Amino acid sequence: MSRAPSRSLWAGRTLALIGIVLVAFNLRTAVASLSPIMGQLEADIPLNPALVGFLGMLPPLCFAVFGIVTPLFAKRLGLEWTLVIALGALTLGLLGRGLASDVLWLFAASTLTFAAIGVGNVLLPPLVKRYFPDRIGLVTTIYVTAMSVSTFVPPLIAVPVADAAGWRVSLGEWALIAALAIVPWITLLAHPRRQAPAVLPEEAERGLLRYAVRSPLAWAVTVVFTVSGFNAYALFAWLPAMLPDLAGVSPAQAGALLSLYAAMGLPAGLLVPVLAARYGRVRLLVGISVFSIVAGYLGLLLVPSIATWLWVALAGLGPVLFPLALVLINLRTRTHSGSVALSGFVQSVGYLVVAVGPLLVGLVHDASGGWFWPLVILLATAVPAAIAGAVVSRPRMFEDERAGR
Repeated sequence: MSRAPSRSLWAGRTLALIGIVLVAFNLRTAVASLSPIMGQLEADIPLNPALVGFLGMLPPLCFAVFGIVTPLFAKRLGLEWTLVIALGALTLGLLGRGLASDVLWLFAASTLTFAAIGVGNVLLPPLVKRYFPDRIGLVTTIYVTAMSVSTFVPPLIAVPVADAAGWRVSLGEWALIAALAIVPWITLLAHPRRQAPAVLPEEAERGLLRYAVRSPLAWAVTVVFTVSGFNAYALFAWLPAMLPDLAGVSPAQAGALLSLYAAMGLPAGLLVPVLAARYGRVRLLVGISVFSIVAGYLGLLLVPSIATWLWVALAGLGPVLFPLALVLINLRTRTHSGSVALSGFVQSVGYLVVAVGPLLVGLVHDASGGWFWPLVILLATAVPAAIAGAVVSRPRMFEDERAGR
């Protein structure tokens, strides 16, 4: 019996693919575009280190909150309309950041921006499942790649654009791409023959959610996820300010180095799922991440002006734990309900802890007057990563723990 050929990726769903890629590209631009031009912004809107740290903690905090409430919106409004509203809010938030005249305006616009991105984070997977049920792996790889590109492009161009046209243009220009992302979804909603069945974010079995709080495996995966996010968001907030002090680089060079840090996530996102899922190299990946964290931060502590790019690149490999944690959610569960429960627990708890990272680094820097102790704190995150990595490396299943097997 011959196997039916797969449906073409583009056939009848070109708009959906373009829309998914554009949404993915918008999920990190706001996070990565602010810190490289913070010095220019502060000339007009003074910010102390605590406020800068709070700006850095806003993204994961909003992601945690709106990761919980988005399924409620989607159930009432539908996936596409919820996404269109979120993209409209994102456009207004990005534009508002560029027009900000004071601290309150800047924080309000940033909160709206990151809340909209938090909604997008949740909606993308079910949208992929809805429009591309036969190409989930391929489309997921495409949108993860788009997210990676959107992480390293903004810091690369933020300073040059700000130098040429001002920091307001450098921040507000991303609103154009957010507005562009609305077009394919509005077109799909207006299309008279749109027949895709609704696939909403699924709710986990309540018993499994309660058990996750007592599960050593759930906490271990959460630590792996949290260490990655803690380091990533702390450095997105502070690396452009840190490197001129430590290594004597210019603001433009610091922005380029932040782009290098972000770009390390691109090969990680492509290779980690294969190495973990197909070859079971979880322990190896944890070891690479822990080594990179230690080597990168030690380099910045001891010889920051020598091979600065190498230390930044190594530190950027540390968050290889992020795609690993996402893969582990499926590798360490037997059932779909278990996967949903573990994912909800890991991301909700993880992002709440991650939100503390930028604020903590800013407060410690302000109290100590330098970057030594903030770097020591970031270096110390290698310890819980190694301990949790040893737990998740064992092929034990979440549901088996509950059953006492």
